[in-house]
Order: sequence, then structure tokens, then C-alpha cells
Amino acid sequence: MTTTARPAITSYRAGLVGAGIRGSFSPALHEHEAATLGVPGRYEILDLGELGAPPEDVGRLVAEARAAGWQGLNITHPCKQLVLPYLDALSPEAEAIEAVNTVVFGPNGATGHNTDWSGFARGLQIGFPGGLDEADLATVVLLGAGGAGAAVGHALLTSGVRTLHVTDREPARAAHLARALAARFPGHTVDHDGLGSLPRKLPQATGLVQATPVGMAGHPGMPIPAELLHERLWVVDIINRPLRTELLTAAGALGCRTLDGGPMLVLQAADAIALFTGLRPDDDRMLADFRRLTGSPDH
Repeated sequence: MTTTARPAITSYRAGLVGAGIRGSFSPALHEHEAATLGVPGRYEILDLGELGAPPEDVGRLVAEARAAGWQGLNITHPCKQLVLPYLDALSPEAEAIEAVNTVVFGPNGATGHNTDWSGFARGLQIGFPGGLDEADLATVVLLGAGGAGAAVGHALLTSGVRTLHVTDREPARAAHLARALAARFPGHTVDHDGLGSLPRKLPQATGLVQATPVGMAGHPGMPIPAELLHERLWVVDIINRPLRTELLTAAGALGCRTLDGGPMLVLQAADAIALFTGLRPDDDRMLADFRRLTGSPDH
């Protein structure tokens, strides 16, 4: 993704707003890479639960961080769409996706960006040995039509998925996302339905991407029944805490190719650091740093 030039800085301060995020790897990733780039940073966790703040308080937290002179904020569940009314401008990608995970403060106010989609797209390219070919990208089921799902759907179609089935526990939300994606990608097939459609959709699917909170440390469990999985699927779960979710464990036991949320986390962070500092992080160095932090294998 392209970045907007920023004045030279010698250090930066940023943070992450979301719920249940105290164990996030983001502070270590951001602070280590920023120091390596020569702009030592301090990256704070603003956990809504610890602050006793509802998700709707994201606007206040954005305003306070800007007033304190921070370079920006990252935004995660459940605030990626709630933050939109509190921003002064949106990048073209964030406006199209209707979700923001990175807010940059500048002379013209707070600008929302979406680095989730670019991080996911690059992670998908490197995450499977040998890559995904045209047949692999034929028909993909997307679980979740919230802020993360919107970014992932954009990335999947950008990456060459021909048919995308959007599913969500709220069918109206799935319908809204599917209509928006179909309008942006007219050469592709995008449909939508509730989770009840999965017994019909998954047998024909070549890929499955899970973009709901189910499986996170605070939301344990499986987003779908394990019996709906089949060995012809490749499966991505964008959750990174834990890296090995119940879904990935079940899929791996069937022989499915699987990818955890590590590459997306790292590469969206790299793009966010570039926006905060005007300097381009080293993707490979950050991926290696993540593997060191988590003890996870190379992707």
C-alpha cells in the first residue's frame, strides 16, 4: 500500500483501542520495529474493559490521543466501524471497506486507514507453501461481515477469488457487505446468507476464512460445526490469540492446509507503522520477530 509522506520524526507514540486486548503482540511488534528504524516508539494498550469504557467511547479515546500529541492509533474489535463518525477523513480503501483499523493524526485532523486488507492480502500470498492457485481461489466462504470481515472480503477479491460467499449470524450485515463488494468487484460473484447456509455452501467451497471473534481467548469455541469441514478446503483463521484456534486444529486434523492470524497481524502492523512514521518497515524482519515472540513456526 502507498503511504502519505510525513515530516521527519525522532520518536513516536501510538496505541491500540479494543476489548480484551491486554495480551496483544502489537506493543512488542511496534516498539521493536520502530526502534530498529531509528524512531523509538511507545505503544500503549487502551483496553475498553480495563478502562470501564463502552465501545462507543472510541471517539473520546481518539480525541484524547490526538490532544496528547500521539502519531496515531490502531483500532480493533469491536470499534472498527464505530470509530468512523469521529474521524475527519478516510483513505479511499477505508471509505470503500467502511472500516478503520489505523487512525493517523496530522495537521488536518484524524484520518482513518485500513491496513487489515493489505496485511491479509500479503499474508495470504506468503502463508501457504507453494501459494494458492486459480483453482484454490475458485469459491471461498467468508465467516463474518463486521469490520474485519469487510477488510478480508476486499482482500480476497483483490487476490483473485472468483466466487465469494459472505455469511454472518446477522443476515442483514452479510447482505450489506456482499452488495458493497459486488459493486466494487463487478467481474466476480458475491452472494450472502446466514450461517444456516453453510451446510449447502461449504461442500462446494475451495477455501474458508474465519473473521469473527469466535475462537479468541475471550470467545472460545468453534464458529461452525467441525463436521462441515472437508479435506479439500484451505482454512484461514485471522485470530492471533490463540494462534492455533479450535477451528484450525479441527481443520488440520482433516488434512486441510491452514493459516493462522499471525501474518495478517504482522503485515497490517507494518503498514500502520509506515503510516505513523513515514518509514517503511521490513516485513521479513517483523515476521521473524513475531515468530521469536510466539515461538511459532515459519509461514
